[in-house]
Amino acid sequence: MKSKAVFYHAGCPVCIDAERNVAMAIDPAKYEVEVVHLGQHKARLKEADAAGVKSVPALVLDGAPFHINFGASIDALR
Repeated sequence: MKSKAVFYHAGCPVCIDAERNVAMAIDPAKYEVEVVHLGQHKARLKEADAAGVKSVPALVLDGAPFHINFGASIDALR
């Protein structure tokens, strides 16, 4: 059974580069990857908060958040 990976971003250049270089490099045989643009899907901000996301881009693997570079604080997306 595949684990879930969620890549949260805001659409900025840092986020887009991270999506291309990190999120798409995850082994699809091991993880089901979902990409969530928080600028377009603000209803998912609460979910990202609950997962421990503090800034974007961030990747949540098996419930653990990993912050990649720094594009924007999650507070700036509210």
